[in-house]
Amino acid sequence: MNTVFLHGLRATAVIGVYARERQMRQTVLLDLELASDMRRAADSDCIDDALDYAAVAEQVVALVEGSEYQLLEALGAAVVELLREEFAVPWLRLRLSKPGAVPQADLVGVVIESGKRP
Repeated sequence: MNTVFLHGLRATAVIGVYARERQMRQTVLLDLELASDMRRAADSDCIDDALDYAAVAEQVVALVEGSEYQLLEALGAAVVELLREEFAVPWLRLRLSKPGAVPQADLVGVVIESGKRP
């Protein structure tokens, strides 16, 4: 099994528990690692046989930008559910972070793993 990754995927969302956070859109960063069997795609050189990372990015950004969660944990769970259902990945790791959420830190966030790594 191989891994397809997207690092530094950016989207904006209403995210946070404080009133000031609910009044504006904030940038969130997503790093994704998705298990993928690449043999068919390598043999055929056809996107139909590959995990289409452009489609992954498009759907994830649409979900994030249409959301209004309070917690990164809830947003992360929604992203994981989307990826597992729409793209049938057997395993994934999501790192979801919010730049500037804590002034003393560059990033804060969560890491979620789902499924069984083949």
